[in-house]
Amino acid sequence: MPPDPETLAFAPERLIQDFVSRGLVVLGPDDLGIPAAVHDTIYEKEKAAVGAKRRVTATTIPEILEVVNAPGVVAACDRLVGPNWAIVPFTHNTPFASGAYDQHWHKDDNGPYNMRKHRHHHAVQVEMLYYPQAVAHDMGPTAVVPYSQYWTFNHEENHDNFAGADHLDFGYQLDGMQRVPASGPDCPYPQADVVMRRTPHDLRMREAIDDTGWPLVAPFEVAPLTAGSVVLYSHNLFHRANHRRDDWHTWKSRPRFMWRFWLYRTTDPDSDSRDPEELDWGGLGVDPVTGLDYAAAPDDATAVWRHHYHWMHNGRRPAAVAGDVTPLKAQLKASGEHNEPQRLGAAYKLAASADREAALAVLGNGLRDERETVRRAALYGLVATGADATPLLLDAVESPVRWVRRAALCAIGDAAPLTPAVLAAVEGRLSTDDSVYVRSVAAGALGCLGRRAVATNVGKTLLPTCLDALVACLGRERNRLGMNIAQDRSIKLVRPTDECDVCEGIGIDYGVDRFEPVRSVVRENALWSAVILCSHGVDVLGSSLGAAVEALAHVVRTDRNVFSVGLAADALGRLANARDADSALDLASRLDELLGELPIHSWEAFVRGGVDPAAVG
Repeated sequence: MPPDPETLAFAPERLIQDFVSRGLVVLGPDDLGIPAAVHDTIYEKEKAAVGAKRRVTATTIPEILEVVNAPGVVAACDRLVGPNWAIVPFTHNTPFASGAYDQHWHKDDNGPYNMRKHRHHHAVQVEMLYYPQAVAHDMGPTAVVPYSQYWTFNHEENHDNFAGADHLDFGYQLDGMQRVPASGPDCPYPQADVVMRRTPHDLRMREAIDDTGWPLVAPFEVAPLTAGSVVLYSHNLFHRANHRRDDWHTWKSRPRFMWRFWLYRTTDPDSDSRDPEELDWGGLGVDPVTGLDYAAAPDDATAVWRHHYHWMHNGRRPAAVAGDVTPLKAQLKASGEHNEPQRLGAAYKLAASADREAALAVLGNGLRDERETVRRAALYGLVATGADATPLLLDAVESPVRWVRRAALCAIGDAAPLTPAVLAAVEGRLSTDDSVYVRSVAAGALGCLGRRAVATNVGKTLLPTCLDALVACLGRERNRLGMNIAQDRSIKLVRPTDECDVCEGIGIDYGVDRFEPVRSVVRENALWSAVILCSHGVDVLGSSLGAAVEALAHVVRTDRNVFSVGLAADALGRLANARDADSALDLASRLDELLGELPIHSWEAFVRGGVDPAAVG
């Protein structure tokens, strides 16, 4: 049975609690603080655009910007990903219509269009879904797997998960089932089986979750929803597009649209905030959304939730817990995909251990383990440990094994203080490492380090050097033809090469001569970091500002990679609209000129960064 609409009601007092555990919260239209007529306008304009086969964007439907900037949306996202959050430009920020086909369970590619980048456990990336019309239980509501956001599968040398997304059952695509309509006029199954959820598609979806062997997980369809609802969920949550089960004759007159935006953090939690009160996770009762009794949650899950509950309040780990770390050493190395929650639970318990020295030794050995399952758990445990892990991570950055270097850089970006030694290690990998993957993680780490330096005031004076390193990187790194085109195969089936050991994403040009189907995971990560640093204004960037503005303007004006252009424009927009904007550089008029030269615009990202909505169109 579908949930009662009342169970999906937004509970602001439980926002962080629900997000770090369930991984998903729902805002109703009354929570947004904008007129209900906005949703009707968006829906009718979208129907007209789709009927005329026009591309649907914020340029054609500028009312969508009222949703993105709605007071209730901003307030909720400020608490989840921090003030001044950004939107990834030129990516999936366009509407999706449900119909006859399914996707299988997956975690989204965590960079634009199948790009593989570091997957953060902290609330650094959040997806926002918006539905301008009501969504009934049979209209193809978004399907999710609550409580699944911290658990996943290998990808370093597992080609099924090479291209950005992580899959529960990649065989679903290999077998061709994704191309078989699960409903509608061409569906091979009886309509009664479609309605009752007993087709081979439905069975395979349920079996994929059951086969994980993970606790708590079960399929959940986010419906019914009132027109104007917004869903916010962890970028790491397993989910899928869902087919419609109602009368297909009504689909054209009653389409179900969904807009998706990828949000990311530019500011860390306030380190001066008090520690929150400890939660008795097992005593929280029944989750009104999913029906899960929290008493059933194992301590391997609640140990993870506890850390993130505290981190989202003030960026710090919770109080240490006494106990013997010896059993956790074996648990960290448990084998099998079904033991992913146990490995992660051990890692987070080690991070919270009062025996810091012994716990760090176990996690440090795990980071160098030959198995990715162990390395991955140790990585997140070291991130949760915080600054104490820095010496160990600096040593691991020099490892001859690229996977160890990559994991160490991920953890440095998410946990270490910005010191001269840390900056030198990251900059060294960014400039000289043979692995494209390692260089891309180093580029992303600089933004994370800078974000934390501002929040803690530790290393803040090094931000100009971080930006200088990113600018130098842009001068070295080059775009490459999208892997799907270069290898003449689906992006899901591309493979690493001698030239590039990470999926840089699908080649896309949006049909305009200005852009080409080229990508660079290092350049895009460097510009992602530039957006973060520029979000903190002109003053903190010091002597690096002039060169950075020139480099970003050059990208906007000349780069053939649409994603790089969007990120560079957003970074400039944030500088131009900062309260301490340097009038001597005349950034605002220069930005207007640069945006005027672009043939297409990602207005939702640019307006979020401070561009006047009146500029749209």
